[in-house]
Amino acid sequence: MERVFEKASAKINLTLDVLGLREDGYHDVEMIMTTIDLADRIELIARGDEKIVIECNEGFVPTDQRNLAYQAAALLQQKADKPVGVTIRIEKRIPVAAGLAGGSSDAAATLRGCNRLWNLGLSLEELKLLGAQLGSDVPFCVQGGTALAKGRGELVTTVPNPPKVWVVLAKPDLGVSTAEIYQQFSKHEQQIEPKTAMMLQALEKGSLSLVCQNLSNMLEPVTVQLYPEVRRIRDCMLRAGADGVLMSGSGPTVYAIAQRRTRAQRINNSLRGFCRNVYIVRLSSTSFMIN
Repeated sequence: MERVFEKASAKINLTLDVLGLREDGYHDVEMIMTTIDLADRIELIARGDEKIVIECNEGFVPTDQRNLAYQAAALLQQKADKPVGVTIRIEKRIPVAAGLAGGSSDAAATLRGCNRLWNLGLSLEELKLLGAQLGSDVPFCVQGGTALAKGRGELVTTVPNPPKVWVVLAKPDLGVSTAEIYQQFSKHEQQIEPKTAMMLQALEKGSLSLVCQNLSNMLEPVTVQLYPEVRRIRDCMLRAGADGVLMSGSGPTVYAIAQRRTRAQRINNSLRGFCRNVYIVRLSSTSFMIN
């Protein structure tokens, strides 16, 4: 039985600037994202029929057409010159609805994996274009590494990786709707200075202090207002000595940057008691390749 394995890496935002509402109803954004070494494990097994079957160890994840990985496989089925099917086994490690692109990364891994499984021969750029049909974060997740994303997030350009540091992730016990956060942002636009250009300069200089100074997410004040738990986690991380703190995506996950493992552990310990989902990870900044 033919099968392939893919790694579906989570991402964090170093910046997220919302530039305005587009005619298609989405928002124009400029953001810098980078991958971390928290990842789902995707196993893709060729089938003798044309079915797409999703199996997942996480009960909250849909296993039908609502799943982005299902949609990714269905999209690639149209590129095959013969009938193909696949069983997709998803071992979730990335928290669900957390602002870490878990679903998008699973879809991206499915695109890369089915491309190999079915010998389609599509390039990384072709897979990114297909991924843009599935979601704004999928093209970045197809590529991985560190990148500047524009438009809805689908225009992805590689940029220098940040310095290697420890990252403490903390997700409060709640889920956040990205659509709701953007709607609230549109109603009460925050006057926050865009930081993506300055973050690019920080990355080009390889300066961790400048990276930490320019961490910015225009959606954070909206999510914090709706979910005070996010602010409490931020404040706790800062008191514990984090070099930089930011909410990722539309939230609710907050991350802290720590230059040393001992400080990362101190931040982790400070969150005990009021946040169950805490992870100590590294920046992986690894780009995916097509063999």
